[in-house]
Amino acid sequence: MRGLQRGLSLLAAAALLTALQGAEAQAAEYVDRVLRGTKPAELPVQEPVMFDLWVNLKTAKAIGITIPESVLLRAEKVIE
Repeated sequence: MRGLQRGLSLLAAAALLTALQGAEAQAAEYVDRVLRGTKPAELPVQEPVMFDLWVNLKTAKAIGITIPESVLLRAEKVIE
């Protein structure tokens, strides 16, 4: 979990948009299934179904992008 928190901190500092949520739970489920004997090749490919939208306004400004108000209203987190 500490690695995830560190990764999210780095994301907040540098990313313009988006953070994945729930990937650690999917990874844990895969590890559990492999440890119980399932062959990795038999595991289905899964895509994330939950996303958080983060907007880093400092980064957007630095690269000359204006984020529409409608996007800012939908964002879970706006970094100023």
